[in-house]
Amino acid sequence: MRTIIFSKRNLKELLRDPLSYVFCLGFPIVMLLIMTIINNSIPPEANMTIFRIDNLSGGIAVFGLSFVMLFSALLLSQDRTGAFLTRLYASPMKASEFIAGYYLPILLLAAAQSVITFFASFIIAAVDGVEMSISGALLAIVSLIPTSVMFIGFGLLFGSLFNSNAAPGLCSIIISGAGVLGGIWMDVEAMGGGFRDVCMALPFYHSVRLSRNVMAGVTDNMGTDLLIILAYMAASFILSVRAFRRNMTKDIK
Repeated sequence: MRTIIFSKRNLKELLRDPLSYVFCLGFPIVMLLIMTIINNSIPPEANMTIFRIDNLSGGIAVFGLSFVMLFSALLLSQDRTGAFLTRLYASPMKASEFIAGYYLPILLLAAAQSVITFFASFIIAAVDGVEMSISGALLAIVSLIPTSVMFIGFGLLFGSLFNSNAAPGLCSIIISGAGVLGGIWMDVEAMGGGFRDVCMALPFYHSVRLSRNVMAGVTDNMGTDLLIILAYMAASFILSVRAFRRNMTKDIK
């Protein structure tokens, strides 16, 4: 019950912030439209499909989730800066209940963002005459849950370690990295070399590839992608809990 009450408070805070609607809900749609216009401007003989809506939707969905990390960091760091959490530490709530209270509403926001992204993709696909699978889209949304948890975990970790001025800047760097190293705007497999190795060592490319493959009904590399994402997800969750518990213990003393 304590977790639910705290989750409702955090959800209200997210809904009060207009940037939540702009970056988490509106931005993916804008990116879908812009990249579709670019794709339609590419000559057919170029045989370039990375910006085609059925390939683009999974990548934009992952890129949009990176902004959820930013809002996670902002929410927690602002609560710490305003001494809101310090006052709550006097309550019977445990560190795990605090973390769950942050995770649940932000996970709802991430799910809503994924649904809206794929819904907008279907509308664009219908206009462009590109076929997209409804079942594939639903499975892709499910496959993005570990990625959502991972980004939220990193956001809460940065919110625990840094103040409200430093945390957003660090998140912005990772957001840029997710866009470049996730293979959203380029074909990582075709590039090869050291750049590909870096992409393969990080979770962003695997999240994008998993989403795209699930959408297309392709099972290649699915197990590898999922295992890597789950490993980063577990690491972000454990580190965020430890960082929060450390701050909680320090502030109580």
